Amino acid sequence: MTLAETITIATVNNGDMIRMQGLTAEFNALHPDIEVNWVTLEENVLRQRVTTDVATQGGQYDVMTIGTYEVPIWAAQGWLVALDDLPADYDIDDLLPSIRDGLTVDGKLYAAPFYGESSMVMYRTDLFEAAGLEMPAAPSWDFINEAARKLTDKDGEIYGICLRGKAGWGENIAFLTATANSYGARWFDEEWKPQFDSDAWKQTLTMYIDLMQEAGPPGSASNGFNENLALFQTGKCAMWIDATVAASFVTNPKDSQVADKVGFALAPDNGLGKRGNWLWAWSLGIPAGTDSEEAAKKFVAWATSKAYLELVADKEGWANVPPGTRASLYANPEYQKVPFAQMTLDSISSADPKNPTVDPVPYVGVQFVAIPEFQGIATAIGQQFSAALAGQITAEQALQNAQVLAEREMRRAGYPK
Repeated sequence: MTLAETITIATVNNGDMIRMQGLTAEFNALHPDIEVNWVTLEENVLRQRVTTDVATQGGQYDVMTIGTYEVPIWAAQGWLVALDDLPADYDIDDLLPSIRDGLTVDGKLYAAPFYGESSMVMYRTDLFEAAGLEMPAAPSWDFINEAARKLTDKDGEIYGICLRGKAGWGENIAFLTATANSYGARWFDEEWKPQFDSDAWKQTLTMYIDLMQEAGPPGSASNGFNENLALFQTGKCAMWIDATVAASFVTNPKDSQVADKVGFALAPDNGLGKRGNWLWAWSLGIPAGTDSEEAAKKFVAWATSKAYLELVADKEGWANVPPGTRASLYANPEYQKVPFAQMTLDSISSADPKNPTVDPVPYVGVQFVAIPEFQGIATAIGQQFSAALAGQITAEQALQNAQVLAEREMRRAGYPK
């Protein structure tokens, strides 16, 4: 009897990944010689753990859930295994170009997308109707601000809007950077000089804090994706601007009390030609330090395949398949019936990582800056912005601190290069 080979997979505690773990038996049926050990972590903790492990070649994990930010940086460092020998039926050409491009270095794929996302507005159609409001398909920030205040009923525990406030480069900074783009703000000018002392950043952060303090739930500074999802599903939010992937969770009657009362719109703009929507893929990558490369590749190919999408559709319905990765999914007549399918595709297609904001920038990335230093700088700045939302410091003070911090770290890292 052959002993099973064990692979350890580090993943984030988001709904689609929890579902993937629940389907482990399906993978085992195909690969009885591979045992799967799961390590499931909150987003900020996952990022910290996998970054440490891959940088030191610690070998704790054989498959890591990583994002569009990490993949090109880590691949360039030689930290990831190239996925250039996936089986022919994997159909790499079926991956959506914008998602695939973000995971490709020198023509080779270094992580396989599990789901792709942009961001959009999710809103309560019943509350809008009762208030005599109509959500435009492509709303402005002025409309969102006005509607949020009108829809807030603090006595009834219904808040006009729920937005990320939890500190983290993938939490509040993701939302605020994408929002700042629509206000014409940028992280750095073309000479890599930080821009947090600009009027555009001041307008962005002031608008966000005023909106959340007047129309958001209490304790917003602690709320990330999962906390806001729970608030929306239990009927506490009239609007939520966040990842398009949340659409399947807010419309699933098993989990959501408002499943039949949700509408979708594009992320807001401010009349400057850019919307506040991001581009991201949670992907499965294999660290160069693994001793189980072949087994890890089999798992990655299975979990990100067309067959996996069909498996989820068969068990949970088409609305619950991981979205945003394959053209064939959006060409599927069954999937086209899903109410948020086209809005998700439109949002993903409109994000432009090479020209993320109004003015030119020296970096790639919509809600992040694709340089190794970003993770540390953005985590610290996220803490400043979260403190301002909590009322511990002013928006002006938070931006001043962000500017000083970013200037110091960029100088230390040797920019401009």
